[in-house]
Amino acid sequence: DLGMYFVIGDYFDIAMTGDIYTLGSWGLRAESRYVKRYKYSGGFNISYLKTITGDKGMPDYTKSTNFQVLWNHSQDSKANPNMSLSASVNFTTSGYTRNDLNSYYSNAFTENTKSSTINMTYRFPNSKWSVSTTANISQRSQDSTLAVSFPNFTITMSQLYPFKRKRAVGEEKWYEKIKLSYSGQFNNSLTAKQDEFFKKSLIKDWRNGMRHSIPISATFNLFKYLNLTPSINLTDRMYSTKVRRQWDPNASAEVLDTTYNFYNVWDFSAAVSLDTKIYGFFQPLPFLGDKVKMIRHVLTPTISFTGSPDFASKFFGYYGSYQYPDAKGEMQTRTYSYFPHSLFGVPGQGKTGAISISLANNLEMKVKSDKDSIGEKKISLIENLSLSQSYNFAADSMRWSNLNTSIMLRLVKNFNLNLSATWDVYTYALNSAGNPVRVNKLRISQGKGWGKLSSTGTSFSYTFNNDTFKKLFGKDKDKKDKKDNGKAQSMDQEFAETTSDYESPTRKSSKKNSGMEFDDDGYMKWSVPWNLTFNYSVNYGYGEFDYKKLEYKGKITQNLSFSGNIRPTANWNFGFSASYNFDTRKLAYMNCNISRDMHCFTMRASFVPVGPYKSYNFHISVKSSLLQDLKYDKRSSYSNGVQWY
Repeated sequence: DLGMYFVIGDYFDIAMTGDIYTLGSWGLRAESRYVKRYKYSGGFNISYLKTITGDKGMPDYTKSTNFQVLWNHSQDSKANPNMSLSASVNFTTSGYTRNDLNSYYSNAFTENTKSSTINMTYRFPNSKWSVSTTANISQRSQDSTLAVSFPNFTITMSQLYPFKRKRAVGEEKWYEKIKLSYSGQFNNSLTAKQDEFFKKSLIKDWRNGMRHSIPISATFNLFKYLNLTPSINLTDRMYSTKVRRQWDPNASAEVLDTTYNFYNVWDFSAAVSLDTKIYGFFQPLPFLGDKVKMIRHVLTPTISFTGSPDFASKFFGYYGSYQYPDAKGEMQTRTYSYFPHSLFGVPGQGKTGAISISLANNLEMKVKSDKDSIGEKKISLIENLSLSQSYNFAADSMRWSNLNTSIMLRLVKNFNLNLSATWDVYTYALNSAGNPVRVNKLRISQGKGWGKLSSTGTSFSYTFNNDTFKKLFGKDKDKKDKKDNGKAQSMDQEFAETTSDYESPTRKSSKKNSGMEFDDDGYMKWSVPWNLTFNYSVNYGYGEFDYKKLEYKGKITQNLSFSGNIRPTANWNFGFSASYNFDTRKLAYMNCNISRDMHCFTMRASFVPVGPYKSYNFHISVKSSLLQDLKYDKRSSYSNGVQWY
């Protein structure tokens, strides 16, 4: 980090620094910040590393080049209310974090995926139209895969009522309730390895397309309590490639023929839904106590019907077919799409005539409370419990869909538990090749219940700190302290006023300059700020297949990460972050850090105690920006990093 710092104007600065090592490794870095009040703010950091390990001519000699680009930008809403520009760029080559020593002691070292986004949106004044363009880059460090989507354009028109009268007279007409909106998208994307990305063809390898969506709907009230909502969705897709397939009997293989032109792929669907709300009240029996005043249950049933034609028919021309001989020599027919791997997909095969039923539940309880001004408060027992399933009349088999359920519970004030689950309603059997396949037999017809849990999962995080247990166990003490303080306040006020002028000048000076807090009796308040954060996720899904029971076995996947921080004094600070691997039952990674504020100096130590990247880093420097290069650094290297303890 040896270099120079420059100030360029009133809004911009830049620091040019570099690294050099004895084996020939070197690096360059440019870091800048910029800000203009009521206009914009941001900063960038560009790094280039040339890393050499081992001795030249030896088997362990390696030479690699990596770079990193970080950029963040935000525009103040006052600069232009109709246009916004934001950027969050984090682009690094796959080996950067493994070769940058500073990355060892930050959370970036454990990141397997990195994403970058640049977005600009313009809203036309006094109009319902807006235009936005976006560039997205996603990286996967594990196999150096890049997923780039650029340029992306989106045009939207917010909801409007085209038949509504500007000067309404009398009651609203039924056609005035019709509303529609529009959205158009153009996407261009490519997924490839990092070293192959710039070798890809813009026409043959990049995927691009445009989609137009126009939803039309209206809501009518029936019999005062029922809401009827008919709707039509129109979707148009535009692609530039079309793939035809045929079977070559001479080569006994499938032959592809790709043509490049303009192709239009459109579809539509119609739906009608009916919903209402049903309220139920339950008052507990008197002998159960008068704490609970009322329990309310809100049930929201919804019935909807959706229909669409078979877009795989020859009339639409989106699908083709060819015949081929199977392993037994019998001719089989294979149906395929002319637009495989297209960005916005293709219309589905088969007719759709499905009826869907969903039930949403909410359960609340009203209890007496002395803390509330009205003497009662509401407690959520079940925030939301929903069930949904559909039946497709037009399908020739497996007409029932899986049962989807979800529940949300408000456990404490700032913590909700969300859990979603999917239940499989069909059974499985073995095909001629001995592989498990889903068959058209309901589980309930085989005496196995309506559904088997196929997938579920949840994730949550929580932070413990000084106030966590104080809120749980210190309420009564706080009430007592406030009551006692109120009684003694009038008695102490006169005494405090008469003695305040006679306090020792030395003690006043020590209170002011030490940075410590004292109570009313003159004793120093001792507190140790700390926090501990847990992030946990658990998922359940199908694992291996049980060939005896003809059922899939369940598989649980878990992930746990935690971090903490504690300040035993005003100048000492201890922190750590770690992640736990449930498969190996070991800590996958841990980073610890210690810092000490020594008035004019600052000292930091970071170390990785477990895993293949065991290492340490020690730093002490002058706090003054004028003497920021007066410092001492000690780091472990590849040769001694695992033996530092």
